[in-house]
Amino acid sequence: MAFFQYRAADPSGRLVEGFMEADGERGVVSRLHEMGLIPVRIAAPAEGAGKAAHVPFPLFFRRQVTQQNLLHFTRELSTLLGAGLPLDRSLSVLANLVESEELSKSVRLLLEAVRAGKSLSASMAEHPSIFPRLYVSMVRAGEAAGILEGVLRHLVDYLDRSISLREELKSALTYPVLLAAVASFSLLVLFIYVIPKFSLIFKDVSQALPWTTKLLIDFSSGLSRYGWILLLLLVVGIAGGAFYLRSPEARLQWDRWRLRWWVLGDLFCKLEVARFARTLAALLKGGVPVLEALGTVQGVVGNRVLARAIGQVQRRVKEGKGMVGPLTESGLFPDLALHMIAVGEETGKLEVMLVNVADHYDQEVQRATKRLTSLLEPALILGMGFIVGVVVISMLMAIFSIHDLPF
Repeated sequence: MAFFQYRAADPSGRLVEGFMEADGERGVVSRLHEMGLIPVRIAAPAEGAGKAAHVPFPLFFRRQVTQQNLLHFTRELSTLLGAGLPLDRSLSVLANLVESEELSKSVRLLLEAVRAGKSLSASMAEHPSIFPRLYVSMVRAGEAAGILEGVLRHLVDYLDRSISLREELKSALTYPVLLAAVASFSLLVLFIYVIPKFSLIFKDVSQALPWTTKLLIDFSSGLSRYGWILLLLLVVGIAGGAFYLRSPEARLQWDRWRLRWWVLGDLFCKLEVARFARTLAALLKGGVPVLEALGTVQGVVGNRVLARAIGQVQRRVKEGKGMVGPLTESGLFPDLALHMIAVGEETGKLEVMLVNVADHYDQEVQRATKRLTSLLEPALILGMGFIVGVVVISMLMAIFSIHDLPF
């Protein structure tokens, strides 16, 4: 038996919170149903207490609505609607339940708009920074078909999978990035502060020093004197590149070049194919028409080259043709993905095959990321060790050469 913290709504929509001892979450759900309550959230006391103890600081910064916040909101709205609560009452409950202050304000605005007679999708479209285009399109289709609660479940699955993949990639890359940052900082300290101390010792015997030692001392001296110029040039270069990439043509060229990178290009391509397949599958499952779904996916996909290819697909589908032809002509989609999409079109199970494509390439991205990080970590360690070894050997050779000088 363990204690759980629960939040539930009674038939009138009033929020009820408390603690309950049970064997697991299912036991809490069953007892809440027996009490005539609709469970909204169940968590271990430590988890709930940790969230309750968090105090935002609105005076210092504005808290953003994360995908995790949106996932919780979508799951809880689906739960309340599935339990039979009307939309306005469900939004009223969630306005006091969501953790993000920004999302809470938006939900209250949604509630006012819905009570004024506006549809939920139209109300969400007025908050594009919180509810993406994909989200609004699926909600609109769910409202039109009268299956809003089912569409929200599809959205929960889509958001959950997207967040899981992002978190796995972040976890895999955290250590290599941290290692690279520490290595870079250590080398800067070595060249800017440590080597100049040795150069003072060798100042009067520069002609007798080995060429490697002279080279290191000259490089260290130049970095100490003109390092700020290099930093300024780096900042200007990054700012200029960001400004240049604002142009659609420049962004298109950058995205095309990025897909051709050695090793990483294939990884980027698989990541975009997985995103395309999962997003299109979620929209089609939610009842969004194919043409509208392709238009939405075109705005969601991050790579402009792939987005242009999807635009070609949309035009061909409008002419009554299939998706596989233009996708093949783009040269971006792997053969396996094209074959699975073709099978889905032929059998009328396109949504199922798109999910399979997304799952397959999500796993490919995870495996490729693990392989890269497993190679990157020892490469960084060996690279830093090599540089430090060269520095140490050069300094020792200089010290030995001083001892060999005649006095």
